[in-house]
Amino acid sequence: MNVYAVVTPFVLLLILGEIAWCVWRKNGYYEFQDSIASLGTAIINQCVNVLVAFVWAPVLAWLYAHRVYTFEAGALSAVLLFLGIDFLFYWFHRFGHRTNLGWAAHSPHHSTEELNYAVALRASVTQRFASFFFYWPLMLLGFDPAWMVSMVAFHLVLQLLPHTRVVPKLPRFIESWMNTPSHHRVHHARNDRYLDKNYGGFLIIWDKLFGTFEPEGEECEYGVTVPPNTWDPTFINFQVWRHLFRDALAAPRKLDALKLWLMPTGWRPEGLPPHQKAPKGHKFRSTPLPGSTAYLIGAIAIGFPLMLLVSRPDSPLDGTEKLVLSVLLWAGATAWGGMLESKRWAVPLEAARLVATAAFFAPHWPSPMFIAASAVSVVAAMWAVTVAPTRRTAALRSR
Repeated sequence: MNVYAVVTPFVLLLILGEIAWCVWRKNGYYEFQDSIASLGTAIINQCVNVLVAFVWAPVLAWLYAHRVYTFEAGALSAVLLFLGIDFLFYWFHRFGHRTNLGWAAHSPHHSTEELNYAVALRASVTQRFASFFFYWPLMLLGFDPAWMVSMVAFHLVLQLLPHTRVVPKLPRFIESWMNTPSHHRVHHARNDRYLDKNYGGFLIIWDKLFGTFEPEGEECEYGVTVPPNTWDPTFINFQVWRHLFRDALAAPRKLDALKLWLMPTGWRPEGLPPHQKAPKGHKFRSTPLPGSTAYLIGAIAIGFPLMLLVSRPDSPLDGTEKLVLSVLLWAGATAWGGMLESKRWAVPLEAARLVATAAFFAPHWPSPMFIAASAVSVVAAMWAVTVAPTRRTAALRSR
């Protein structure tokens, strides 16, 4: 069972509920551009997860075949598995913040300068590959791989809940052991006193045991110290990877090029200057294409059902079709990011993607004419809400 596919409708309802609350309260906790970028990134991340499961399945099966014990399904075994995942997640999460290699995989989740339930979905496309390097002991101990993967997914879904500024500090007896919104706000902040704190997934006790706990005090400023300053999902996901490869190539000493990857986050080879950090209070904003707001909302709304065609086990698509649709969704998320920054290539890319998507679904629809009419209609609608207003605005300014 793909837990993510099952809970997606409920997660989206939770996000819509938080948005409605924030709009009513006028608290500014949601920013349109950031939310579109987060949701677009979430769509491509879930598509990549299917590939991750395919790659890791035989490895996990081999490990399970060499297990030292067999845990039968039951309440006690489920609790032990959940606690084991939560404990290993703490160390995986800590590795993701404390090493260059780990940060390259994890940083996209922290690249946003907001904190809300949409932000919780901005996950890295490379992090899931790395996470199973930490969960492998559970297979050797005797937990079934399919059960483990489902429990990991359930564990991550629970971590959606602390990603909010709406919920204040909870009673002390809850704050003392659970990773609450207050604790996770600290984790997402880039304040000096909050950096590299509160790694816990469901439980905060691991941070208290291993010296990484910090209570919420001063107001949090969210984001990373070296922000991507773009809504492009590809750049967001590979920004730190690019920095590391460039540093490895530029390193005067070959040894530094090798050890760079496992050195503390931010470490650079001798002779290279430190990365320039964002000034205090910095928030990246851009000028979107005029009239594109409604279109982008609609594109996201359509993107999630298409994502489920990739991620659901009962999808009618075969493996090759899932791969093609994933590429089309990635192109879409890239085009949406370009629209948010008024990039010239954004509308042509989105138009091409829509035509390709219509052609992709043609074998599943009854009439080629219907496909062609749908593609033309959608492209015409895009023109009306994006390119045409831009030209009208330019024409007015030139008068």
